[in-house]
Amino acid sequence: MCLIKPPVKKNTIPIDLKLRAVERARFAHQVAEKRRLIKQYKMERERQQKLEEEEEIKRLRKELIPKAQLMPYFDRPFVPRKSEKQPTVPREPKFCIPRH
Repeated sequence: MCLIKPPVKKNTIPIDLKLRAVERARFAHQVAEKRRLIKQYKMERERQQKLEEEEEIKRLRKELIPKAQLMPYFDRPFVPRKSEKQPTVPREPKFCIPRH
């Protein structure tokens, strides 16, 4: 048995760590800027929603001012009319529920 491994091939791709660090820093800056914009947009949207809700509350409070109800007329008598519907047919309640 031979436990000796063959030599590893050399990496032909040049590794430029400084360039990679610059690109990574640029990417990190873009991500941070994007998150900041999203947070700012979210806060603006919440502020707008709060203002809209306050305006809605103000409008509803103006509309819901209690107003006097008209007095009913007592000078003419109230005569109820006979209903045109058929009377309901009574039936026995079913207290026993069959079990299957």
